[in-house]
Amino acid sequence: MKIIDETSKARVVAFREAVTLLHKTENDELHIIESQDNGNKQRKNASMYDSDDDSSVSSTSTAMSDLTLATETEELYDGEKSLEQCLDSLFEKRGSTREKALSLLIESFANKMQSQFVEKKCITLLNQCHNSIKRGSAKEINLASCVIGLLSLTVGCDDSTAHEILEESILPFTQVLKSGSDSLKISSILDCLAIITFVGGSNLEDTERSMQIMWQFVNPKLGSNVLPSKPTANILTSAISAWTFLLTTMDGFKINSKAWQESIAYFSNLLDKDDRSIRLAAGEALALIFEVGSLEKFLITAKDSSDSSTREGYIHLQGLRGKILNQVRNLSVEAGGKGSAKKDLNSQRNLFREILEYLEEGYGPETIIKIGADVLSTSTWSQLIQVNFLKHFLGGGFVKHMQENAFLHDVFDFKPKKRNLAGSEQSLSSAEKRLFKSPNSALNKARTQSLNKKRMMSQGRNTGHYALSAGDEEV
Repeated sequence: MKIIDETSKARVVAFREAVTLLHKTENDELHIIESQDNGNKQRKNASMYDSDDDSSVSSTSTAMSDLTLATETEELYDGEKSLEQCLDSLFEKRGSTREKALSLLIESFANKMQSQFVEKKCITLLNQCHNSIKRGSAKEINLASCVIGLLSLTVGCDDSTAHEILEESILPFTQVLKSGSDSLKISSILDCLAIITFVGGSNLEDTERSMQIMWQFVNPKLGSNVLPSKPTANILTSAISAWTFLLTTMDGFKINSKAWQESIAYFSNLLDKDDRSIRLAAGEALALIFEVGSLEKFLITAKDSSDSSTREGYIHLQGLRGKILNQVRNLSVEAGGKGSAKKDLNSQRNLFREILEYLEEGYGPETIIKIGADVLSTSTWSQLIQVNFLKHFLGGGFVKHMQENAFLHDVFDFKPKKRNLAGSEQSLSSAEKRLFKSPNSALNKARTQSLNKKRMMSQGRNTGHYALSAGDEEV
């Protein structure tokens, strides 16, 4: 009996310990749930500070800074999140969280015109992207600059906000360009600067300012106040492409001839570089210079001048023109070399054949680009360079923007055809699609009426009351 009593006591003690542990676990779980609820309430209260007024930015920043401490360790992106949530996540301290939010914003802006969101939150989003550019990694800077470019394209040039985006971005951009030599970071900033100047530049001075920033990477000089070191081939190619893209918006006859002489001679030297991407970019720049009439302007100005130095310049330009023609001819038939990629070599040959044809016969590059069910045609170097640069920047979103972006419609004088009902349905939101497919929608009511009518006719044929001849039968 003594043994039995001791065993029973041991069981009772073990049972009591288990009950105590269970209560403790339940209390801990309850405490966790309450903490999560409080965090959700904080998040909800913080969102109430965010309004459409610019004055709310400081309040939003304060609220989100407090929220960061509670959510820094949470996994925020286990599914699709709204643009508002992405914007909120840009206030977080963790860089990876901001990078993920920026990636989702890029995907959203590239695949749909987010006009309503931009109208409300444009400046707040712009400020947060600038913060990412100031403090973020090279990857975050790349993503943030892409968002700024997409923001500008969504706003369009009819809104003064596009010019504000340009003006507010110049300072943080130049600071980043001075601070390092990472090719991803610098190339992204140069691409974005080209886009926001293309959209928001309101005068010649705006464009020249951006082109001057780019030119310091194209032709770096000793004592430059922007360029920290000699640019790599990738940076040089990006700078030339961005510079050339902005050149498409300018009238060559309004630009100082001395500056143009420098650019023509420099691009001619770049045609002899070993890197093929540099040669391609320099070739496009020279083709555009010829197209806008700049070289002819210099020749006419120099020929008619009585100044001896200007006459010498005329002779120099004539020789330069002949040199460029020979370079283009040689590059159009280049045999390639060891390790030369066939695709890259073919791209070079095709480009310089088109340039040669233009220089010798005056025919521009004619291209046809399929935009959904529509076709975009180009026949000048200016148009081709603009299309290629925008395709490079927008990536998979190029077709969508060409279909729906009014700014790009004006740039290319492109008028997409009206899509049929099925095509328009694909562009609806999830809620709109549910309404569209609702039994009470006008479309489904019409379908029901048509089916009922056909059903009555079918029944009538069986009884002879609604019999129709073959020619009168409805389909």
